[in-house]
Amino acid sequence: MVVGMKEKGRKVIATNRRARHNYTILDTYEAGIALVGTEVKSLREGKASLVDAFATVDNGEVWLRGLHIPEFSHGTWTNHSPRRVRKLLLHKREIERLVGKSREGNQTLVPLSMYFSDGKVKVELALAKGKQDYDKRQDLARRTAEREVTRELGRRIKGMR
Repeated sequence: MVVGMKEKGRKVIATNRRARHNYTILDTYEAGIALVGTEVKSLREGKASLVDAFATVDNGEVWLRGLHIPEFSHGTWTNHSPRRVRKLLLHKREIERLVGKSREGNQTLVPLSMYFSDGKVKVELALAKGKQDYDKRQDLARRTAEREVTRELGRRIKGMR
């Protein structure tokens, strides 16, 4: 590791692939996250799980719940608890907008991905609406049909049929 050099760019730590399947994404936000030292070290090892994670707004603050960051392997008694509630860092206007939109209907805050952006941990948070089973089936059928069309076009271009 080079001392004095800052990380540049974006390095993905974890993604929530089920979120796009289970929810219709309405809007996305980028939020910072308040972490302790051993959590950052564990994230640098690429360990985190967004599977059961969701966010809530309590008293004008956004909290990320259910995020699992395993204990740091070389940690001591100062290690963090893996599923503690973590504060998300957003501007006041963004929080007010989230509160207004989430009160409109069945909308929830779901983390889509977690990544390092120029050395700082960020969370891509989505305002989402839960999908019903028939919506999921329709999406699956639409994706399958699109895949078949592109496959057929590829075959025709190559002269296979």
